[in-house]
Amino acid sequence: MSEATVETCTSNCSTCGKDCASRTSPQSLRKAHHELARVGRVYGVVSGKGGVGKSMVTSQLAVLLRRRGYAVGVMDADVTGPSIPQAFGIHEKATGTENALFPCVSKGGVQVMSINVLLDDETDPVIWRGPVIGGVVQQFWTDVLWDVDYLMVDMPPGTGDVSLNVFQQLPLDGIIVVTSPQELVSMVVEKAVKMAEKMDVPIVGLVENMSFLACPDCGKRISLFGEGKTEDAARRHGLALLARMPIDPALAKLVDEGKIEELQSSALEPVADVIAAR
Repeated sequence: MSEATVETCTSNCSTCGKDCASRTSPQSLRKAHHELARVGRVYGVVSGKGGVGKSMVTSQLAVLLRRRGYAVGVMDADVTGPSIPQAFGIHEKATGTENALFPCVSKGGVQVMSINVLLDDETDPVIWRGPVIGGVVQQFWTDVLWDVDYLMVDMPPGTGDVSLNVFQQLPLDGIIVVTSPQELVSMVVEKAVKMAEKMDVPIVGLVENMSFLACPDCGKRISLFGEGKTEDAARRHGLALLARMPIDPALAKLVDEGKIEELQSSALEPVADVIAAR
């Protein structure tokens, strides 16, 4: 930029026709976390559609990493369908100062921030436009005093505004893609994979939820939704299928009771291994 241009610059590119470096160079949308926060690695848990167990996978991974001695947080970015506080049995409200928000902490020590811990009544619907929702998710990153080795971000389903904001504004170290065995769902999940590839965000691997039901009498695996197509999708993109999760009534009961931290399951241990080794 020339000296004359500097002198006349209004810092408002929308009213300027100059072809200066600030207009032509790529501008990062990355946001910094709170200056007093400590955040190690950040991983998003995504899916191409709702109802595949994304929040359940997020919660279990947080629990597994916490059991290994790490400080772990969960950012519930699914603002219109928040379920993380319920899984951890958190019903109290978040506190803060005029400069920061403090995450709620579960019985097992997992830090949680969700719109549900900010609403007067956790059952109130969030009837907001996309930009407002995106602003809330951004504040969960910029205004919360996280103190974590790993921050797991429970993303909203699909590839809409909020997902795009998270991809652009947070320093994601990788994402875990959750799917279920149906061919339609696997096809939709490929959209999430391709979005991550276009946004140049590393994909840790895929998790297939509801893969099978173990017979309580003989232990035989029953594929209620047929043989999954996730492995084919993983192969097409050169990704690892890290885990196949069973349909587990005990898990659903614990989540309903807010006791996800009491679950004893090794289904997602391979995913936790990969995350901890990165």
